[in-house]
Amino acid sequence: MAGRRLERVNRVLREELARLVLEELKDPRVAGVTFTRVETSLDLSHARITVRTIPGDVPVEEAIEGLDRASGFIRRRLGRELHFRKTPELHFVPDHNIEHARRIDELLDEAFGRGGDTSE
Repeated sequence: MAGRRLERVNRVLREELARLVLEELKDPRVAGVTFTRVETSLDLSHARITVRTIPGDVPVEEAIEGLDRASGFIRRRLGRELHFRKTPELHFVPDHNIEHARRIDELLDEAFGRGGDTSE
């Protein structure tokens, strides 16, 4: 039962974070941010939030700096909007999954001699 509750908390946090960034934060560094995953600790005291930005836009590290700077405001708004007894401490981290997948593809291409052209 706790697993479903935690999943629901993670989903609601991600949705509300996205809304807050879109509607209430003015920092241009966070304008193109996407929250790809929220993982909340079992006691709901911490939330690890993975962040992605649009390639060629603001670097993800700068976006995280903007989010960290606004974290107090974000936590207050989350607590007010979601009626949490205790709002989790927010930890924003970059999402490098796409870069890792590309690198694996490159290594496989090198290992098996596959090129970008699949026509024969």
